[in-house]
Amino acid sequence: MWARRAGRTPTVAAFPGYGGADWVRVLGRVVIPPRARERGAGEYAGVRGWRSFASVPIGFARVTITVDGATHEVVADRGGVIDTEIPATLTPGWQSLRMSVEGGNPVETRVFIVGRDTRFGVISDVDDTVMVTALPRPFLAAWNSFVINEHARQPVPGMSVLLERLVREHPGAPIVYLSTGAWNIAPTLARFLRRHLFPAGAMLLTDWGPTHDRWFRSGKIHKSENLERLANEFPDVKWLLIGDDGQHDDAIYTDFTSAHPDHVAGVAIRQLSPAEAVLAGGRTVVNNHAAAEVPWVTDGDGAGLLDKLQDLGLVEAPKH
Repeated sequence: MWARRAGRTPTVAAFPGYGGADWVRVLGRVVIPPRARERGAGEYAGVRGWRSFASVPIGFARVTITVDGATHEVVADRGGVIDTEIPATLTPGWQSLRMSVEGGNPVETRVFIVGRDTRFGVISDVDDTVMVTALPRPFLAAWNSFVINEHARQPVPGMSVLLERLVREHPGAPIVYLSTGAWNIAPTLARFLRRHLFPAGAMLLTDWGPTHDRWFRSGKIHKSENLERLANEFPDVKWLLIGDDGQHDDAIYTDFTSAHPDHVAGVAIRQLSPAEAVLAGGRTVVNNHAAAEVPWVTDGDGAGLLDKLQDLGLVEAPKH
């Protein structure tokens, strides 16, 4: 490979994961990153979206994971992605672990451990739910991913306040950002969330590569499978599902809540503006949520959703 011949070595891009009382789900990707720029170094330097895709993924790399005093060896998939569950007994809350590849310097990452007594969690979409992206339109998706400076990305008004309120009112509750975005954007997404004061959470993204039976991975399948997995992993947790009406979230959440009403505390759907709906190629709205049997609210921004969740008692009303 040309990158290796040029003397560049692989590293692990580690992403925040999650875990339970005796296991952790570790997430990351083995890549050879692009050479660092001489100017504008630093986490908050302007970063064009295309640089997130300039790293060279290393398939089937052997990765060493050190957690809870034990060392484990796993193998990345053909796209360099690490998504593995390993045994560990850690206390609830954010905990650290280390990952390394080919004897290189270890990279530290974090996992959120869900306590046995936790009964509430939040699963939130990203595109057009916390970040304005107009992702479904192919040209705009490419523009947002490859061209726009990450500082130009705009948060959906009020969403960081809503998510922060939910986490603050439920100490120990996990938050999971479930997106159809590619793993390549994970570092950019993490910086965006911190910059705009969103609470920290695990990130579940996907790979744009082919599967055994199709050229591109299905975002709907990715979301549905992870919802099912979270329900199985945390059978006592009821999730508040947050999404928008421009990328099948409404239909996905309807299907999930209909099948697993005992796993859902409620659903909050952000309505795209008319202009956003045009850019997104229309709305994907389910008009009948009666089968879901869970509280369901819709509004155009985080403040409106917060008000309606307060009316339902899913968020405490402010005391005067």
